[in-house]
Amino acid sequence: MLAARKVTLAACALNQWALDFEGNLQRILKSIEIAKSKGARYRLGPELEICGYGCGDHYLESDTVLHSFQMLAELLASPVTEDIMCDVGMPVMHKNALYNCRVIFLNKKILLIRPKMAMANSGNYRELRWFMPWDKLRAVEEYSLPDIIQRVTGQDTVPFGEGLIETKDTCLGSEICEELWVPNCPHIAMAMEGVEIFTNSSASHHVLRKNYFRVDLIKAATAKNGGIYLLANQKGCDGDRLYYDGCAMIAVNGHLVAQGSQFSLDDVEVITTTQDLEDVRSYGSNRISARLMPHEAEPYHRVKVDFALCAVGDIYLPSIEPIQIRCHTPEEEISLGPACWLWDYLRRSSQVGFLLPLSGGIDSSATACIVYSMCRQVCLAASNGNQQVIEDAQRIVSDPHYIPKDPREFCRRIFITCYMASENSSRDTCNRAKELAEQIGSYHINLNIDAAVKAVIGIFSLVTGKSPQFSVHGGCRRENLALQNVQARIRMVVAYLFAQLCLWTSGKPGGSLVLGSANVDESLRGYMTKYDCSSADINPIGGISKTDLRNFIQYCIENFQLTALRSIMSAPPTAELEPLLEGQISQTDEADMGMTYSELSVYGKLRKIAKCGPYSMFCKLIYMWKSICTPRQVAEKVKYFFRMYSINRHKMTTLTPAYHAENYSPDDNRFDLRPFLYNTAWSWQFKCIDNQVLKLESSQENCVDGVCNELD
Repeated sequence: MLAARKVTLAACALNQWALDFEGNLQRILKSIEIAKSKGARYRLGPELEICGYGCGDHYLESDTVLHSFQMLAELLASPVTEDIMCDVGMPVMHKNALYNCRVIFLNKKILLIRPKMAMANSGNYRELRWFMPWDKLRAVEEYSLPDIIQRVTGQDTVPFGEGLIETKDTCLGSEICEELWVPNCPHIAMAMEGVEIFTNSSASHHVLRKNYFRVDLIKAATAKNGGIYLLANQKGCDGDRLYYDGCAMIAVNGHLVAQGSQFSLDDVEVITTTQDLEDVRSYGSNRISARLMPHEAEPYHRVKVDFALCAVGDIYLPSIEPIQIRCHTPEEEISLGPACWLWDYLRRSSQVGFLLPLSGGIDSSATACIVYSMCRQVCLAASNGNQQVIEDAQRIVSDPHYIPKDPREFCRRIFITCYMASENSSRDTCNRAKELAEQIGSYHINLNIDAAVKAVIGIFSLVTGKSPQFSVHGGCRRENLALQNVQARIRMVVAYLFAQLCLWTSGKPGGSLVLGSANVDESLRGYMTKYDCSSADINPIGGISKTDLRNFIQYCIENFQLTALRSIMSAPPTAELEPLLEGQISQTDEADMGMTYSELSVYGKLRKIAKCGPYSMFCKLIYMWKSICTPRQVAEKVKYFFRMYSINRHKMTTLTPAYHAENYSPDDNRFDLRPFLYNTAWSWQFKCIDNQVLKLESSQENCVDGVCNELD
């Protein structure tokens, strides 16, 4: 008779919320119930799922650890967790140091507390601010449990450290998020020790085009030596700028066999796989070269458990069946990721909708399309019977019987768009905004801000006796800029007024969140007025480049049938803050900025991702742009960018919290840690550039002279 060898394992994607202990607990319990219903004997959840990953400096509070243990006690005592090995994440204090841990338990007994070894501490992550990394490789210590846990488990101490779980039929080892991304991944050493099941609990955030790399890492983890690799991931906004995109995955012997949705409004998603362990063993036995490599490290501490992960009594054994990997295009990611982020923010903020200043340009139109995409996702989830989405929608619209079915109808209930005209606005942009609003279904308002602008300027004139003029009317640059800024800032004030009181006028409860629509390139250049209508509650496109937004607009034309976007795509981007010329716009964004949007994307990536200062950026660009620019032209472009960047750097301190989608985001003091008071002359840096230009020009002249002399 065949020995039991068929194992069913579950990985989860949960929409946890920082410090929502009771809500997080219920979502964990629900995921365990689903895993058991699918026959799983092991369930893996995302990183720090009990308290939520995005707690920030709340990790420094003893309350966060206390409440996490209280929730762990609830999990241990719950009948839902019986007869299934559960792997949950929470912060744990050990020897007066805080660790980011996995707590693995079975039938009211904690088997192992596994602390994280590689801290995520770059970009958006600050784990070393709160957690100590566990640096005792393969070492396990005794951890004294708090009373609240002892009363449930009857245990005084449990193993704490980098250990393995050895069941009656297999061996399991843990990784935590960042440990999959470092060069010396723990799973490499664990595979050499005979581990067959590898687990990774993550809080991995969405960035455009990132998921391709994440899939490759999962597959590669078992491609060399075999095994089953489970990735669980956080999903949802968790109360911050990041959106954790779920996409739980399971790979076997280098093949992806299960994949959850990357963007979903489901709070709990569980994927499972059933595999024959003999397939893992036969795959690994063929890798003789790996087994012949010398082993000098100490063996792992193994926690032996009188429990089998394999099912008994079923002679039908599954074969590995790879699935087609699903990765969204960048345009689909923009359509789905920020939309899910907006929904989380709306339903958890106690507000009842959004208000967007809709100018008829690409940026605000893209923002409107993301809200419309959110409405589509809500209606789709409701049609699929997602009760949580239905209940949230009913609460938002104050109707206990409402079920969102039509995206345009739902959009009209929760979305206000507002075109704020001035004497400098063209009829074309007004019409484009109105047509788009009609097609997506938003409640649209047309208003004129001239009276407010004239009132503010009138106050200044009354006090000073001076009346500023636009450049075309003889004013200087300072007058021209001040007059533009007044219009922009008035729009922000009007937006907030209407967001707070628009629903009040019709007797409806609540207020609206104001949406910003400054893209990442404009933020980097500082091409915005401080505290203008780029200042808002949240900004779904603040981490997205102009190039990607244009591609997204084209996607919406083709997939959402929003034909109004065609004229928006063809129109030159403009702020419309200067007087019209014979009824037509005389001002364009790229002319105002002194650089193109495509150039801005290049500057942003070199500055942030490639970590270039002025001189090294110049050295990169003279090669990249050698076919279109001379070294002197490149030098002028680089110097102009850094002058404008440093002059406007102070604006980054007031950026509206934005969805993080691009790794060159200038989001100040969270992702991009740089000063905001610069010597904007960059005297030494620019001198180095100028010297290099002279050398290049001199060498080119000598080369030309040499060729001429040979011809003579």
